[in-house]
Amino acid sequence: MISIVDYGMGNLRSVKKAFESLGFSVALTRDPEGILSSSGLVLPGVGAFGDCMKNLEEYGLSEPIRKFIYSGKPFLGICLGLQLLFEESDESPGIRGLGILKGRVIRFPINKRLKIPHMGWNRVYIDSKLPIVRGITSGSWFYFVHSYFPEPEDKGIIAGRTQYGIEFTSAIQKENIFACQFHPEKSSIMGLKLLENFAFIAEGEKE
Repeated sequence: MISIVDYGMGNLRSVKKAFESLGFSVALTRDPEGILSSSGLVLPGVGAFGDCMKNLEEYGLSEPIRKFIYSGKPFLGICLGLQLLFEESDESPGIRGLGILKGRVIRFPINKRLKIPHMGWNRVYIDSKLPIVRGITSGSWFYFVHSYFPEPEDKGIIAGRTQYGIEFTSAIQKENIFACQFHPEKSSIMGLKLLENFAFIAEGEKE
């Protein structure tokens, strides 16, 4: 069973409905044992970095998420669910992230020609060799809503890049972890393809 972490915030139900529209059974959970027994785990997110980390800590979910990731089973982070994997964010100074990945989350620089947050469709230039993006062409369009993005210490984990005034990291891949700054559940055919690929990987099946 694929589980979606329910920490009281974010676009949980839209992610759940997207998986269900593809024919997969998924569960919303904040049960530590349920998280650890999942075949795949999804951490979505909408909101502020500090508020989300506070909720994860209050519900006792931070450590189960870390344990799940370190178990080697497939993990998908979406938007803030990507940012929370890092050590800290300029959005919430003094608040520690999950610390799974080294690096920090930074804000887009001020640019009078571009609106912040970055909102709408944009191209993602992605490493097309990755199993999770099988069938997705580099340069495909995905939907974004964010003002911050990750700056990994290890540039080797960058799997996707996008241009918005500057080039920023829009996806990362490290071992069993894939996380994206865009919202696949809002990204039409290509977004659903990514979720489908993740589900097949998590369930050990092949198309």
